[in-house]
Amino acid sequence: MRVLGVDPGLTRCGLGVVESGSSSQNLEMVAVGVILTNKDAPLEQRLLQLESELISYIDIHNPDVIAVERVFSQLNVRTAMATGQAAGVALLIAARRGIPVAMHTPTEVKAAITGSGRADKKQVANMVVKLLKLNEIPKPVDATDALALAICHHWRGAGNNRLAQALDKERARLKKAGGK
Repeated sequence: MRVLGVDPGLTRCGLGVVESGSSSQNLEMVAVGVILTNKDAPLEQRLLQLESELISYIDIHNPDVIAVERVFSQLNVRTAMATGQAAGVALLIAARRGIPVAMHTPTEVKAAITGSGRADKKQVANMVVKLLKLNEIPKPVDATDALALAICHHWRGAGNNRLAQALDKERARLKKAGGK
């Protein structure tokens, strides 16, 4: 399975593609990067640039799933809005392409990668390096965060998908048994 992690941002949008072979424990980085937009450009032009570059990234790397960081900010509404707009672009592209999307909170990602939802960015970055057998921490941090999102989805997404499938089967069984 190939997962594109998107750490949404209007100025810097991190992208990381991670692939698993026969096991979600054996992960490999396929690509990592960041989309940079000019903070002085009009909002609509920045969103258009994000869309164009993200479409190109998807065309090149052909992900099976797109994992996007769930927007959350209790302190800075302006940052949350910009992040939400960038996330919206990624979600819209995925919907148009028929690519499944998963949303993961920063706490989920930290817990999946380090074992602690309270880990700091350096701890997450060091674990990304270790898990993907990299020589150095990808820069900027948005790129590393995107890889962490992709890893998180490999580990959490598979389990969540199995639970959802089991629930669907049980609902179908109950519906059939009840004649509804």
